[in-house]
Amino acid sequence: MNESQHWFPCDSCGADFRFDPETARLVCDHCGATDDISGTGPWAGGAIREIDFKTAIADQLPSQDMEETRVSKCPNCAAEVEFDPGVHASECPFCATPVVTDTGPNRHIKPKGLLPFALDEKDARKAMTDWLGRLWFAPNGLQDYARKGRRMTGIYVPYWTFDANTASSYRGEHGTVYHETRRVVRNGKAETVRVAKVRWRPASGHVTRFFDDVLVLASRSLPKRHTDALEPWDLSELEPYHPEYLAGFRAEAYGVELDAGYDEARAYIDRIILRDVKFDIGGDRQRVHHIDTRVSDVTFKHILLPVWLAAYKYRGKSYRFVVNGRTGAVQGERPWSAWKIAFAVILGLILAAGVGYVAAITQ
Repeated sequence: MNESQHWFPCDSCGADFRFDPETARLVCDHCGATDDISGTGPWAGGAIREIDFKTAIADQLPSQDMEETRVSKCPNCAAEVEFDPGVHASECPFCATPVVTDTGPNRHIKPKGLLPFALDEKDARKAMTDWLGRLWFAPNGLQDYARKGRRMTGIYVPYWTFDANTASSYRGEHGTVYHETRRVVRNGKAETVRVAKVRWRPASGHVTRFFDDVLVLASRSLPKRHTDALEPWDLSELEPYHPEYLAGFRAEAYGVELDAGYDEARAYIDRIILRDVKFDIGGDRQRVHHIDTRVSDVTFKHILLPVWLAAYKYRGKSYRFVVNGRTGAVQGERPWSAWKIAFAVILGLILAAGVGYVAAITQ
């Protein structure tokens, strides 16, 4: 896929189609024509194919699993985003930094699936301004600016998903809590107290688990704490990748390589296995001394998830807000109003002084 494939001319007037989240169809804003996404519908069939991890790491993927796009890299936040054809200067959607596009070819693993946008820009903006309105001490100016400011940007954010079979053997200890009574002296008085003790015995065993769609953010442009707060994503609704879904939107190239993504997935897998081992040991307390895990049949997918993004510069500071393009969940930098905080402190001091005065005159 190259950049031009993200833009689809209307057969009626030649203007560009865009994907409309409300109707899940291509729409021409110039003449009102509509069109379906090719290869979709109830009779389209076809599952989203997993890719063998070892083959990819060995750089032996077939050409149909690879693609080349032209991207621009922001000099401030290093985001790599595909820009519209013919655009030579723009503003980074992740940090609002003016950038001059210096596009170059970027060869990478092709997306296999995506979640199409379900919210349009108007609904995403409402979700963001409602979220800002619920924040105490948020600057009114920023709220007004966000409400009336430029359009939000719809971006498909890259993720990896990993599947794997695991079989783990472990050694540890099973702990049973019991109580003993003791006589102690406190403040010159003898008392009987119950003391908790743990009786340990060796434990060993095996646990197995199949991991399905372990999700790993493949973007370095957005803080992970923000994207994590947009979860959950209903990955059962993933659609096979078709470039028409990207019409009118931007797509970020992945910045986390496949091997680094697997390392993060493996850390998550190990945490879940540790939980499984403790459950298998049972008892009141558990000690885990060693776990040996064999991981097999590792597969992965490169997928795209929809995010509405707003980046504002307000009084010299950048603020970013992200909205889940499916559910409307919002996350972003927490803005503070020094004036509102000072007013609240003064009001609190006045109320405290009033309470003290009333208490004094009633004594």
